[in-house]
Amino acid sequence: MNETARYALIVLFCSAVGLVAVLANRLTERVKVPVAVLVLVGAAVAVHAVPVVQPPSERTVERVLTIALVLVLFDGGMHIGVSRFRAAAVPILSVGVVATGVVAGGAALLLHYACGISWYLAVLVATAVAPTDPAVVFSVLGKREIAGRSSTILEGESGTNDPVGISLMAGLIAAGGLSTAGFIDVGTQFLLQMIIGAVVGVLGGRMLLAFMRRVALPSEGLYALRTLACALMLYGIATLAHGSGFLAVFVAGIMIGDARAPYKPEIKRFHAALAGLAEIVAFAVLGLTVDLRMLAHPDVWVPGLILGVGLTALIRPLAVSACLVGVQLRRNERLFILFAGLKGAVPILLGEFLRAAHVSDAERLYGIVVVVVIFSVLVQGSSVPGVAKLLQLPMRTVETQPWQIGVRLADEPEGVHRFSVAPGSAAQGCTVESLGERVGDIWVSIIVRTTGLVAVRGDTELQAGDEVVILADPELHDTLADLFGSS
Repeated sequence: MNETARYALIVLFCSAVGLVAVLANRLTERVKVPVAVLVLVGAAVAVHAVPVVQPPSERTVERVLTIALVLVLFDGGMHIGVSRFRAAAVPILSVGVVATGVVAGGAALLLHYACGISWYLAVLVATAVAPTDPAVVFSVLGKREIAGRSSTILEGESGTNDPVGISLMAGLIAAGGLSTAGFIDVGTQFLLQMIIGAVVGVLGGRMLLAFMRRVALPSEGLYALRTLACALMLYGIATLAHGSGFLAVFVAGIMIGDARAPYKPEIKRFHAALAGLAEIVAFAVLGLTVDLRMLAHPDVWVPGLILGVGLTALIRPLAVSACLVGVQLRRNERLFILFAGLKGAVPILLGEFLRAAHVSDAERLYGIVVVVVIFSVLVQGSSVPGVAKLLQLPMRTVETQPWQIGVRLADEPEGVHRFSVAPGSAAQGCTVESLGERVGDIWVSIIVRTTGLVAVRGDTELQAGDEVVILADPELHDTLADLFGSS
């Protein structure tokens, strides 16, 4: 087979994997198995069954996953936005930073005393498995969306603890062992990376937003490409400044998430699709690195299973519950957050760091991390819908809406507000007329319900899930947001 044919076969295989992964989303609605584990296992089987498919080099894996993670974090930040982040900033930072360190410490204790792994290697593996991935949670929920602050906390936790885990792992590998001087150096480097990453993210996000609002481009398609290029630039700038590039892009995404800018809906759809593709690519590439024969060894799958069960049943619940003390959450939301700390691509990426650094017994450690992720995604992930139902978690069904109506304006509209009626909000059950009496001079122009457009009259009653477009003074935005937000 010549080189052209070999390359064509690889392209065919990759495109087929992508198509199967996209179509598998329909399957996950029934079997409740996340697409991630299907892609991971499929790639691991293919690398052994198809001779032409070869495992990528460690450097290739690291580079591909770095770009994929940048795309996922930037989209995740945009999905949260400043207003949602501000409402849950304390629990996000507490769970995303403090709880991550506590989880890593607890996992290291379990690995050392229950599995006999040396302290340094136990800390490395524990750090690798500490980060979480809410995308796995939401993928098995299908069309159901979690109401309240629990979804924001889970998303924010992942966006925060991914950079935390990566920074800690880099520092621990560089230290080469456990010592007082090493811990001080790791802590110093960690704080430096977090501070620089946050500063670059905030300043870069503000500059990007001004860039988006003030500099027009000749084509609609260029607007999304501009934000993509800027996100990658922010990663590079923060990394070169010895900060966390991953934290920088996540914070930048938050800064522009709910701000208005030209072609913003198109930009968000583009990055959402790109993030979905990046996650598929990440798990496919990681699957190519998995040695199924290594996973079958008892000294790999037994510690991995012990650690997976320990993280799910004991370590994460204790660590996160301690960090959520004093946070106002409903009991069912709190319990769901304790349970839903699922693992994703980042732990395997951190395990790949161990192999790239040629840490002692790296192959076995990498296998343990993979087993933990597979357990989390397969066992824990498939249980998410049942747990959500058991806890009677407030959720709403989000149906796909492939048809859209809208108008294009040359200038930014002033005083246009768009809200979704949250279940249990003050707006739920209000008529259009009574809404105006409560707020003041407003005009409800559009109401969209799952059944379609609703005629706007004075006696039209708002229902949970309605999308409402209101013309009102910009100063009334906060008042309206309080009415439409969950109580």
